[in-house]
Amino acid sequence: MKKNRLAKAGYDNAKSFLEIVRELGDIAIGLWWRFFDWLAQVEWRKLMMIWVLLLICSAPFHMPRQAGMFILFSFGLKVLAGGKRKAELEARHAASHADEESMERRVVEARMAALQAQVEPHFLFNTLALIGQLIETDPPQAARIHQNLIDYLRATLPQMRAKGAGTLGRQIDMSRAYLAIMQARMRSRLAVSIDVPQEMLSATFPVMMLQILIENAIKHGLEPKIEGGRIDIRASVDNQMLQVDVIDDGVGFNPYTGDGVGLANVRERLRIQYGNRAQLVIEAPLTGGTRASIRVPYAPDIFSTSPT
Repeated sequence: MKKNRLAKAGYDNAKSFLEIVRELGDIAIGLWWRFFDWLAQVEWRKLMMIWVLLLICSAPFHMPRQAGMFILFSFGLKVLAGGKRKAELEARHAASHADEESMERRVVEARMAALQAQVEPHFLFNTLALIGQLIETDPPQAARIHQNLIDYLRATLPQMRAKGAGTLGRQIDMSRAYLAIMQARMRSRLAVSIDVPQEMLSATFPVMMLQILIENAIKHGLEPKIEGGRIDIRASVDNQMLQVDVIDDGVGFNPYTGDGVGLANVRERLRIQYGNRAQLVIEAPLTGGTRASIRVPYAPDIFSTSPT
C-alpha cells in the first residue's frame, strides 16, 4: 500500500510538473506573439531609437556584440512582421470590398499577396543564427552570407508590393541570392545550375512563383535526401510560350498527396491571370527527382534597358 501511495504521489507530481511546463509554454508563446505584433506596428524611427539606446546601455556591461545580434535579429523579424501585417490588412480590405463578380479574383490575389509577403520564418531565423555562429568561427563567410541576405531582401521586398507580373530577370536575381544562402547552409549537399538565355531575362513573369518552386524543391526533394543533390533552373521559348523549369534530383514526389498551399496558389493565380493560356506542370523524370514547370505566354519587354 505504501508503495502504491508513493507511486501515485510521484505520478501526481509529474503530472503537476507537466501542467506547469505547459502553462509556461503557453505564456511564452503568448508573449512571443505580442512581441511579434508590436514589431509589426512600431514605426521604424522608434525602433531605431530603441536600437541606439540598447547600444548605449550595453556598453557599460561590455555586451555590444549581444546587442548587435539582437538588433540584427529584430531587423529581420521587423521585415517579416511588417510584411505579414501588410498582407493581412490587404487581404482583409480586399475581402470586405469584394463584390460578387470580382470576389474570386480579389480573394486569390489577396491570398497570393500574403504568400508573397512571407519571408519564410525558419529560413530567416536559421540564416541569422548561421551568421551569428560564423561571426565567431569564419568572419569572411559570415560577411558573405550577410551580403547574400541583404541582396535577397533587396530583391524580395519590392516584389512584395508589386501588383501583377514582374520580369524573369528579377525572379532570377532573387533566386540566386536565396540559393547562395542555402548553399552556405547545406554546403556540399546543394549544387545549383542556372541556364537562362540573356534575351529572356526581360520577359514578363509572375512574381514569387519561381521562388515557390525552388523552396519546394529544397524542402521536399533535397533536404530529406542525406547526400543532398542539385537544382537546375532553365528557361526556353516554344511557340511563343515561355517555359521555366526547376529540376531537382531529390527524393521525388508522391502524385497522390496533391499540391501544397504554395503550389495551389500558383495554379490559381495562373488561372486568374492567364486563363487557360498558362499552367503549372509537375513531372517525375525517368532519371528521378522532380521537374516543376511554369508555362506562360512569352512577352519580352522590348523597351527594357536592363535585363532585370
